[in-house]
Amino acid sequence: MKTNFFLAALALLCWVAPAQSQSETSMNNFDPSFAHTVYFWLHNPESAQDRQAFEKALKTFLSRSQYAKTLFIGTPPSATRDVVDGSFTYSLIVSFESAEAQAAYQSEQPHLDFIAEAEHLWKKVIVYDSIGLDAGE
Repeated sequence: MKTNFFLAALALLCWVAPAQSQSETSMNNFDPSFAHTVYFWLHNPESAQDRQAFEKALKTFLSRSQYAKTLFIGTPPSATRDVVDGSFTYSLIVSFESAEAQAAYQSEQPHLDFIAEAEHLWKKVIVYDSIGLDAGE
């Protein structure tokens, strides 16, 4: 089930990315070498103020990251099937050119600043990292 959800999220990324603004083009080139998918559950998902603060912190962080190659921030759609987990508040998909780039991203200052600024807003975070099938060849 988690694999299907991840694949659906990646398919959505490929479909949505071309529709984003020209200023985000540099962040829209999905690199299949390493995908970092993060799900956030906010403490107060109904709070417009919390959502705005979270989105601002996340967008600021991603605009300053020197390693993130893809920017996709999403919210769960209205699900009509039992296999769809729509319990999260936000999703994030970021691709990297390598596992080493993803490791560097974890300790870069914009990422650390985002955590310090926004961690009080979330109650749960789950991360799924994946290496592309062709990345090891």
